[in-house]
Amino acid sequence: MATIAAVDQPVRLEAELDEPLSRWLWLVKWLLLFPHHVALLCLWAAFLVVSVIAFFVTLFTGRYPRALFNFTTGVARWTWRVAYYSYAALATDRYPPFSLGVAPGYPTRVDIAYPRLLPRGLRLVIWWLRATPQYALVALCLLSFRICWWIGGLTALLAEVALVVLVFTGPGGILLFTGRYPQRQFAWIIAFDRWMLTVFAYAFLMTTAYPPFRMDKGGIETGASGKPAARRRFAVRRPRRGGIAPLRGAR
Repeated sequence: MATIAAVDQPVRLEAELDEPLSRWLWLVKWLLLFPHHVALLCLWAAFLVVSVIAFFVTLFTGRYPRALFNFTTGVARWTWRVAYYSYAALATDRYPPFSLGVAPGYPTRVDIAYPRLLPRGLRLVIWWLRATPQYALVALCLLSFRICWWIGGLTALLAEVALVVLVFTGPGGILLFTGRYPQRQFAWIIAFDRWMLTVFAYAFLMTTAYPPFRMDKGGIETGASGKPAARRRFAVRRPRRGGIAPLRGAR
């Protein structure tokens, strides 16, 4: 049974550090990923066209076409899996699949809940502009730290730091012989990417959830209360006095 994002977390990124990691494979990952780079170049060209179409449809109807949403979400999934394997995280040695869909068993997952209703007309433009501080912050991060063609910035810098630690030193002895990934670096990398994904989804009208000014560290995302947000299929409201709790879908 497929799992979906929790009600209070419409945009979710979860990751598992896939140890043990090779101590040398990262040197050639850029070459191994060449077929993915070609495919993603075409997909992102289509993504931009689809996003423009979706914007005008949403502008007049208040609804993001479901077929277009499935495509843009699939491109986001594919891109993140490639980034996670390569220099945005280097947290797995499992080669990413060529797929827009969910990849069961892969150590990282991206879920974006379908927004059933979005603002339309002028309200849509004003709603989109609300996140201008977030867009500016993302631009600042990308300009401050070198930009890769699909992902980079602070994430790439932290991944490089992790590599240095991986080769030379770390807790518990010389990591050159253990091949263990620095846990703190992993937590910060995933936290930054999780925030970037939320801003990305909001900017492209894929969610109504305003990007939070916080970073949830670790592989499992936390909810508003700071506790891990449970992945569940349904949310149940508390029953009113003398009544029965209604059951509603989480999507």
